[in-house]
Amino acid sequence: MATNRTWTDEDSWWRDNFDSRPYATGRKYEDLRPGYLYGFEAGKHHMGRAWNEVESDLKTGWEKFEGRGQSTWENVKLAVRDAWHRITGQRDLDTSKMSESADRF
Repeated sequence: MATNRTWTDEDSWWRDNFDSRPYATGRKYEDLRPGYLYGFEAGKHHMGRAWNEVESDLKTGWEKFEGRGQSTWENVKLAVRDAWHRITGQRDLDTSKMSESADRF
């Protein structure tokens, strides 16, 4: 768990590492940044809960998230989940298939 991380630190980490993610192929950091921010904030808020417990709530909340810009849930869902797992320290089968850099916090 990384409850002491700040968004500034995470933003920098994701900017440097987002392109190692399979879902980021052909995308710019700015396209995924709102999802990383949302996942970071949601993970800190719902610490101790599993992704599958909160995913539907997060999807609903995405429409109200001021930082989402023009991004749709489907465009950022994987980035949200990735940031969620990073901040909560949780993993699931999908994230375990991501690049080895996912384990370097």
